[in-house]
Amino acid sequence: MTNPAPPEKDGRELSAEDLADIEKKYDEGAATRQVSSGFGKFLRYVALTFAIYHYLTAGFALPTDFWHMGWHLSGLFILTYALFPMFKTKSAFDLHHSPFRIGGVPLIDILLMVLGTSAALYLGLAWRGIEWLGIEEQTFRMGNPNTYDMVFGCILIVLVLDIARRTLGWILPLIICVFIAYALFGPVFPGLLQHPGVNFRTFVSSMYFPAEGIFGVTLWVVSTIVFHFVLFGVIARRTGLGQLFIDNATILAGRYTGGPAKVSVVSSAFFGTISGSSVANTVSTGALTIPNMKRLGYPGHFAGGVEAAASAGGQITPPIMGAAAFIMAEFLELPYTTIVIAAIFPAFLHYVGVFAVVHLMARRLNLKGLPADKLPKLKAVWSHGWANIVPLIGLLVVLFSGYTPYMSAFCGISLAIIAGMSRFKEPITLIYSAAFIAFVVWKYLGGGFDLTMSAILIAGAAIATFNPQQRTTLTEMADTFETGVKYALAVGAASAAVGIVIGVINTTGVGFRMGFMVTQAASNFGTDLHWLFTFGTWELFSVADLTLFISLVFIALACILMGAGVPTTALYIMLVSVAQPALAQLGIPPIASHMFVLYYGVVAEITPPVCTSAYAAAAIAGSNPFRTGISAFTLGLGKVVAPMAFVYAPVLLFVSSTGFDLWEFSYTAASCIAGVIALSSAVVGYWLAPMGTLYRWLMAMAGLVFIAPSLQADLTALIIASPAIISQLIQRKRLAQPV
Repeated sequence: MTNPAPPEKDGRELSAEDLADIEKKYDEGAATRQVSSGFGKFLRYVALTFAIYHYLTAGFALPTDFWHMGWHLSGLFILTYALFPMFKTKSAFDLHHSPFRIGGVPLIDILLMVLGTSAALYLGLAWRGIEWLGIEEQTFRMGNPNTYDMVFGCILIVLVLDIARRTLGWILPLIICVFIAYALFGPVFPGLLQHPGVNFRTFVSSMYFPAEGIFGVTLWVVSTIVFHFVLFGVIARRTGLGQLFIDNATILAGRYTGGPAKVSVVSSAFFGTISGSSVANTVSTGALTIPNMKRLGYPGHFAGGVEAAASAGGQITPPIMGAAAFIMAEFLELPYTTIVIAAIFPAFLHYVGVFAVVHLMARRLNLKGLPADKLPKLKAVWSHGWANIVPLIGLLVVLFSGYTPYMSAFCGISLAIIAGMSRFKEPITLIYSAAFIAFVVWKYLGGGFDLTMSAILIAGAAIATFNPQQRTTLTEMADTFETGVKYALAVGAASAAVGIVIGVINTTGVGFRMGFMVTQAASNFGTDLHWLFTFGTWELFSVADLTLFISLVFIALACILMGAGVPTTALYIMLVSVAQPALAQLGIPPIASHMFVLYYGVVAEITPPVCTSAYAAAAIAGSNPFRTGISAFTLGLGKVVAPMAFVYAPVLLFVSSTGFDLWEFSYTAASCIAGVIALSSAVVGYWLAPMGTLYRWLMAMAGLVFIAPSLQADLTALIIASPAIISQLIQRKRLAQPV
């Protein structure tokens, strides 16, 4: 297996510490405060307890929802207040000693930690009532909270917003505060947005008590499913699956035109199957691919843009997508596997777009692939790293066999631990494999697993012990678990805070009000513009067509604008409440409208001026961050146009309520791919030969028209593109002639 050369910065190689610093700078939850060694041990025990609790409950049994989410929130409060300073000044992350600090953590943060944990656990403690405090059962307090409920409820609302601010910045909490103000001061809002207002006690009750508000679906999904997949991804990377993906991507794509850039696309697509974090994906794969692209001749901003655009696809790449996909499954009340199937073609279209731009740019710059001696050897790669694929296979088999996502994550994590820590030649280490096999047998005897599933998992546990790689020690695995917990803090804080938005939407009906406003505005615009597309008795687009298109543009722009600094998961939850009612009125199937919002939420990650993945890539490439962001956005055009395509043609999602027709899918898919390639050639200014400005504009317009799934649109697109196509054919023939 080839050991990649570290990337360079200012003429020197970037070390692992440099890469870690880049990830800390641009990944919301990666930068943490230094604490004393003693307090650090305490936090390590908390993190490990947090991880082991979630791991074991996923496999054996989940406690009652309010207890489970209460424990999850408690861990978030302890770790967030210990690791994230109140304000991110230059010295805030340094270790400070004073009488007003414990282990380097200010006393005020310790107090907030205790208050947050108390508020999170009070709900479970008082659920059945506390007679000696005069607290009745929760059933009798719903909608009529007592003094204790009000105090702890207010504390929880304020502190949940605070941990979201500390991990993610000010934008998300400020948006949530707008929703809170809307709920409490409804009468002062104008027009359709006006409502009687929510009583403060009722508001606190709705936000604090399950099953909406903070203890609602978003926190449940993150605490029950998302955390486990984050942990699996971190362990899989640590035990070698990430490197296996990079090596195989290099073997597959490295030898071809523009090889290293294509390696970036393929490896990021592979890596996206185990990582929902765009920044982590960028740093992990970009450490190899970006320097190789620059050595080949790609400009630094383009090399960084390729990696950022490809890595941003992690949240939309099956089978393990970002947290929003799991929440989507809960909102739609569909199995997660249905969401995975629906995401296959849109993700493919995204990577086709990135791949096409990379290929055409390499052709334009006359860049070759990697020489054979620089490519990893297939036999060496697989003989050394084959065991790392076993956990992913186990996870997918369980997931697609109809078991819960958290059971599949439990099995995947267990097999990853075995692949990392159990070795057949070291009998004492087989305890990990034996424990998992005992679990599988126990589940089989209890009817939890059938015979086939049990045999597959036992075989996987046995085969993984023959892993030829160096064994991961217990300390190293504990470090990995701790890292996994730290990665999950930001998404946990966001999920708890955005539950307030869901509570407000359910309490006030603002989602339907705003959805109606969007469709009304779009209908008015469509009516005003209809005459431009009407020629006598023949109309190119009807008012309904224009209303749908303008509605989609409004919602897409809202996603991109609000996505500046808001995590994809939170953005999806806030905007789908508007998009779903609006698009449902226009006849769009629910899964298509939900996927539409998710995709544009991900697009926001590579849209300047706030595009953290691109900025991380720019730090590795040593390029201008803004130019890198522009490159990432243009490279991600497939992700920009894909949502429009599957809204107009839900057949592309396979599982839409409109049904699936193979011919319709094949034709529509081919049309979309043609559109993405046309857009890619316009971006690069090259298809078969260099392309002038006028022809680039024609190809861009044709690409957009191709996305509309109809024969009429495709013929129109061909007519628009025909001058550019003819010019390209003539130029290629001229260039091919000997001088």
